[in-house]
Amino acid sequence: MTAKIDCIPLVRIVDDDPELLKSAAFLVRMAGFDVLTYESAASFLALDDGLRPGCIILDQRMPGMTGLELQEALVEKGSTTPIIFLSAHGDIPMAMQAVHRGAMDFLVKPADPEVLVEAVKRAVAKSVEEAQAADETEKGQNFVESLTERELEVARLVAEGLLNKQIADRLAISLATVKMHRGNVTRKLGARSAVAIARALAHADAAAVQGRAGVKA
Repeated sequence: MTAKIDCIPLVRIVDDDPELLKSAAFLVRMAGFDVLTYESAASFLALDDGLRPGCIILDQRMPGMTGLELQEALVEKGSTTPIIFLSAHGDIPMAMQAVHRGAMDFLVKPADPEVLVEAVKRAVAKSVEEAQAADETEKGQNFVESLTERELEVARLVAEGLLNKQIADRLAISLATVKMHRGNVTRKLGARSAVAIARALAHADAAAVQGRAGVKA
C-alpha cells in the first residue's frame, strides 16, 4: 500500500496511561500534528493502517505486548514509521536495543515538552521524506512500465541531454519518429523536461536494483 503524502502527518501515541495519552496528545496537537491514541499495542496493531506519514510515540511497559515487542512486530511487517520510545522504566540496554532496531529516540518520562516536540518533528520529517521518495519511486516504475521499448530508448537518450537530431542519428530512425516517441514519453510522464525524465528513470532504476538485491537475499 502506498503512503498518503498529501495529508497532515499523523502522530500515533501508544500508552496504557490515560492521563499521559491525554497530555501528550494535547502537546502534539498544539505543535500542529494530527494525533491518534491507543491504550495498548494490540489495539494499535488492529486499528492503525500505517499509511499516513508521521511517527509513533511508544511506551515500553504495558500490559500484554510491551513496546519493544510491538516494535519487533512492526519491523517484521516492514513498517518504516519512526518510533520514539517514552518510558518511565527504561535503562541503557533497553534503549540500545530499541535504537538498534531502528527507534529514533528513547526518552524517559516525564519528558521535557520541548524535547518531546523536537523529537516528534525530527521523526515526522524523516517519515515524510521517506514517503515522498517512495512515491517518486513508484511513479518512476509506473512511468517506465508504460513505455514501449523504443520509447524507453528515446527517454534514456533524452535524459542524457541529447537533442532530437542526435537521438535520430543514434537510433537510426527519422527525426519525425523521434519527435513522436518523445511526445509519447512526455505525455505519459506528465512533464516535458529532460530533468524530469531523468529523475523518473533514476527512481525506476534504483527500485529495480533494490528488487534484484531483495531476490538475491
